[in-house]
Amino acid sequence: MTGTVNASAAAGGLRGHNGTAANPTQELAAFLRDRRERLMPGDLGLPARRQARRTPGLRREEVAELAGVSTDYIVRLEQGRGLRPSADVLEALSRALRLNTDERAYLFDLAQQRQPNAGKPSTVPAPALAMLVHDLSPLPAMLINHRYDILAWNREMSRLVIDFDTLPPRHRNSMWLCLMEPSMRDFYVERERIIREGIADLRAAWAAHPEDQALSDLIAEFTRHDEFERAWAQHDVKVNGRGAKPLRHPIVGQLVVNYEVLMPVQDPDQRIIIYRAADADSQTALDRLAADPAPSIDPPGLTPPS
Repeated sequence: MTGTVNASAAAGGLRGHNGTAANPTQELAAFLRDRRERLMPGDLGLPARRQARRTPGLRREEVAELAGVSTDYIVRLEQGRGLRPSADVLEALSRALRLNTDERAYLFDLAQQRQPNAGKPSTVPAPALAMLVHDLSPLPAMLINHRYDILAWNREMSRLVIDFDTLPPRHRNSMWLCLMEPSMRDFYVERERIIREGIADLRAAWAAHPEDQALSDLIAEFTRHDEFERAWAQHDVKVNGRGAKPLRHPIVGQLVVNYEVLMPVQDPDQRIIIYRAADADSQTALDRLAADPAPSIDPPGLTPPS
């Protein structure tokens, strides 16, 4: 699940007056005209003009000035004359036209440009997602970001994997735990595969967030670990949305969990990971862990990790 609009799919579903599929270039032109005509000078702090306007909204000259491009460029864009604006121009137009997040994504998709990541990468959990993780009990669940930082978890996940509350914040990272945490050295029965698949996913996140220096630093730290360095050198890229993990738990022994990864539309940089027992014996093991006495913990992630 993602929060962006796929321009090709959207345009493919639109029909022109002659019944043919709309062209993305023409849809880009129509979209820019429509958003320009929706804005009034007062919306942007521009002085009102005394003479009546023949067309609604802003003039092309005003949009051009706000976006830092020529009026002729705006004219050609709105006439659908085959231009492919750069990401910088699209960013400037988005600001000038006061586009919201979804409209901005749609504009970039129509122009077939990659959208720069807006704002800082998520390092704290969205409160609604943290509560959802808690409400998913008795299924083990946790919330991570694109770096694999563990932002929120429920009691069942903590009982299954590790007591996250006892870890320093910088160690609450799935890849760090797999590589560096001694108590988890034998936790994954198929350790090599888990590391390889995790790195293939992390590589995709690294390419999608070139501005995230913390992620680059984390990868640099991981490459000093032989297991990570060997797998990273393979240049594999794959985002896994579901699969199975055989585990070796110190209390209940071996079990297998199926995992599902959900990406919320409103917070696409955060992912909810849910574990379910793969068979009856594994369910019995999870039930034993859930029944095992342990201190009650509040829904995690409702406040930033200390």
